[in-house]
Amino acid sequence: MTEANADPLLPPRRKSRRIRLGNVEIGGGAPVTVQSMTTTKTADVDATLAQVYALAGAGADIVRITCNDEDAAAALAHIVPRAPVPIVADIHFQYRLALAALVAGVPGLRLNPGNIRKPEHIKAVAAEARDRGVPIRIGVNAGSLDKDLMDKYGDATPEALVESAEKEIGYLNDVGFDDIKISVKASNVPLMVAAYRLLASRCDYPLHLGVTEAGPPPAGIVKSTAGIGTLLMEGIGDTIRYSLTADPVEEARAGRTLVEALGLREREGLDLIACPSCGRAEVNVIHVAEAAQEALRERDIPLQVAVMGCVVNGPGEARSADIGIAAGNGRGHLFIKGRVVRVVPEADMVEALVEEAERLVAEGADARIAAADADAADAAAELRADRLAHDVDPNASQLREDAARSTAHGDDATTG
Repeated sequence: MTEANADPLLPPRRKSRRIRLGNVEIGGGAPVTVQSMTTTKTADVDATLAQVYALAGAGADIVRITCNDEDAAAALAHIVPRAPVPIVADIHFQYRLALAALVAGVPGLRLNPGNIRKPEHIKAVAAEARDRGVPIRIGVNAGSLDKDLMDKYGDATPEALVESAEKEIGYLNDVGFDDIKISVKASNVPLMVAAYRLLASRCDYPLHLGVTEAGPPPAGIVKSTAGIGTLLMEGIGDTIRYSLTADPVEEARAGRTLVEALGLREREGLDLIACPSCGRAEVNVIHVAEAAQEALRERDIPLQVAVMGCVVNGPGEARSADIGIAAGNGRGHLFIKGRVVRVVPEADMVEALVEEAERLVAEGADARIAAADADAADAAAELRADRLAHDVDPNASQLREDAARSTAHGDDATTG
């Protein structure tokens, strides 16, 4: 990957050192990467690989896989060379499984400093990773802090999380290992944000962001977005993971959606926007939006698509979208960059939207606007004018007129 093209409205990215995980660059201005984790039994090679491919297809740049026993370590030898994205072996408690994962060929490790306690074991893993050129993520978790740190701080505090990471960094540095990224996750969003801010101020290692144990959607997505999004908007963070109690494909999609929405990654998939609906809507916007999303996602169309409930505000409000549809008078008004190009029966709205989106990808916006139906724009303008005429509230308008006249005459209309 090349340098990230961040949205110019965002603050500058935090300057971190760059590391390489397989063919993926992390930190140092590289694009923010999206991670997820398999939920299969690692020893089941085919099932695990199938999930890795599904995650990559949903937007994951890196996939973490548990290495919790000898069979899992052996399976990694077959998974890693067939995976479409770099694999990180997740290690808990048993340092020998980290060594086995390295022998199996993994391009990355994740170690939890809260559960591999002996310095000599940590250093043994770091030395082997150093010799193989494999980076290590120090994965601090508020729920598994060392007892000494809990005794010192009385709880999982930002200072405790950061000190845990710094202690682990020291062990790795002792054997000349510096190919490190760090996470300091917590399930409490303010704690997580505060910990990452503190860590960012005290080192230049790349940071992996996440709200651990966020739970099922939609609450899990909200909590993750609140924490991860806050930090990314401050320029902090080099990789992210949504830790959801759900199909991990949802994690990858959510992560990809966030980095694209923030302008930290170029859009590669569908971005469907839709109005929240109101009394003016003449179709079931929720139903149309869901149908359009399903149809367009299946075709992997990399466009911003708008579904709007009415022609009064729809094309104008969604002018920045590549393509969209707005409903009115039993018809769908198909527009490209805010310009109505076709009018179709309401029953054909989704089908027409998908068809035009495919043509737009193949031919480009200028060609599709040039091929617009001759009377489409006039028909939409006529209907819009009719709807506006009927949408005016005479009583509200008269009240505003009376108030304006009173103000012009100097009457105290606001206090009487």
